[in-house]
Amino acid sequence: MSDIKVENITKRFNDKLVLDNISFHVKQGDVFGLIGPNGAGKSTLINIMTEILKPNKGDISIGGKSILKEPIAAKKYIGLVPQELALMDMLSAYDNLEYFSAFYGLTGKKMREAAREALEVVGLTEKRNEKVKKFSGGMKRRLNLAAAIMHKPEVLIMDEPTVGVDPQSRNCIFEFVKKINKEANTTILYTSHYMEEVESLCNNIFILDMGREVAYGSKHSIKSMAGIHGKVRLRVDSITEEFLVNMKGLTGVKDVFNEDGEISLLINEALFSPEELVLFAAGKDRKIKTLSIEEASLEEVFLSLTGKKLRD
Repeated sequence: MSDIKVENITKRFNDKLVLDNISFHVKQGDVFGLIGPNGAGKSTLINIMTEILKPNKGDISIGGKSILKEPIAAKKYIGLVPQELALMDMLSAYDNLEYFSAFYGLTGKKMREAAREALEVVGLTEKRNEKVKKFSGGMKRRLNLAAAIMHKPEVLIMDEPTVGVDPQSRNCIFEFVKKINKEANTTILYTSHYMEEVESLCNNIFILDMGREVAYGSKHSIKSMAGIHGKVRLRVDSITEEFLVNMKGLTGVKDVFNEDGEISLLINEALFSPEELVLFAAGKDRKIKTLSIEEASLEEVFLSLTGKKLRD
């Protein structure tokens, strides 16, 4: 069973607490998002998961094998797409894959077939003989993916895979994630500080900030936990701090933000009343110019839970 269980992981660097009792379960076949701002502890957790670092407390099992007690058995399940590119610029795309195939015990015909399939999956077949130093950042990211899937891992760990890539390569990576999950039932742990990526790709999510759990569950359950499902956008003819503070007292309103003259209300749609909002504005001698209601994003939920934007 190719799942991931993270149990009570705590990590300190000297006196600095980097991860504080982190636990979650990535079920087999899930696309699971691990998100948080830079410095939240995501890469430290990945380094523990891949045995680069040891935790001060807790354990991680992959496919039922403890990374602390049975590291070789646990790592057989894993394909890792590291945040830092692990490629040799002076070699061709194919030669890079041939080099990495040795780590997976692939040789001869099996190696050649694995390299061909991996290059095809990431859309680099026509570039197989070109030196990597000529590749764009996005193409290098895609070759990084190819190196991680040559041995057809049951668990794929992707650490910030779209950092610094062009829109075309970003879309290619998104399609790759969907394809390998659907066709091979690959379990995917996807880390990012781009909330919109995780919201688009992932079924379940763990939000990490300053080494601590902020929220954990499905997208819907996280919004329910925060009491936020919708967002109201409106413009009025005059905004004051007192007006914004008083809006927070309206039924179903969880938070209020002024974004360049446009007011955003994060709301519990089951409790919120547009009529109450209109009457409130009229009572304050404000004229509503525009008003719309839409689904709240996870980025906005994060802002409400932590008081800061994900990429602050």
